[in-house]
Amino acid sequence: MSVIRTSTAFAFLLAALLTASVPRAAVVQVASDPVLVGAGDIADCALAGDQATATILDGIDATVFTAGDNAYPLGRTEDFGNCYEPTWGRHKTRTFPAPGNHDYNSAGAAPYFAYFGPLAGPSGRGYYSYNRGAWHIISLNSNIPANAGSVQEQWLRADLAANPTLCTMAYWHHPLFSSGEHGNDPTMHDIWQALMDFGADVVVTGHDHDYEQFHRQDANGVADANGIREFVVGTGGAALRSFAVIKPNSAVRDSATQACSSSRCIPRVTTGSLYLQQVEASPTWARDRALARPHRQSVGAASRSVVFPGETK
Repeated sequence: MSVIRTSTAFAFLLAALLTASVPRAAVVQVASDPVLVGAGDIADCALAGDQATATILDGIDATVFTAGDNAYPLGRTEDFGNCYEPTWGRHKTRTFPAPGNHDYNSAGAAPYFAYFGPLAGPSGRGYYSYNRGAWHIISLNSNIPANAGSVQEQWLRADLAANPTLCTMAYWHHPLFSSGEHGNDPTMHDIWQALMDFGADVVVTGHDHDYEQFHRQDANGVADANGIREFVVGTGGAALRSFAVIKPNSAVRDSATQACSSSRCIPRVTTGSLYLQQVEASPTWARDRALARPHRQSVGAASRSVVFPGETK
């Protein structure tokens, strides 16, 4: 997959191109790689953005993830049935979701768990993991306790220990770091630390209705060459919002392109490379420009698994 385009509306989607399993020390690029694609803040019957992003998904042969706030306004059974189901719902059988605060506007997010069933992991828990190619992928729940020693944090550490992989990605709803309207949310601080302790590469979140990419940083927001890259992609269909206070280490931001008619950010992760491509296309698809083209390297005792431009191993 290179560029996914639609002629109807703007959209941001985070798409990770993931490879088939390879030995830990290998660096191999596979021609037919499985794909992971998704966003957060999705279905609202009062808006048309979810239909536009669902149309983009129609053209991508991929596993779909969601980064929370799946069905506005209250995460009710009718919100999933009337708003999510006609749009992203047609991709439900290949979707691995995470819950958001709007999903929890219904007690215990019960309609969310009922709608997605086993795809959302154990009912009522809201966190689970799976593998795609050489990547271990973890869907977490930022709406329940996540502090050090919590059931979720202990589960995460055990899961990471049981799944040593070359590359690890996690996604949830509330961003630890964000320049958007809601700003930083400390809920997942200890989760970030656990991920960093096990060498995770990428975190994807939603909640703020914008696109933002951060440089590597630790759980305290300090730039760290061995830290994690966060992508905020609250752009699945909800109305975009302006940025507020720009946070340290913010690398790329976009929230003012509602007239754009293409998917905007398509990172592609393969065994050999992670491609971050921002697509800015007029109706004649005149401009495509690469944001970054980092390379993944074999993992040693003190090395990272994904290396971005300007970084050294």
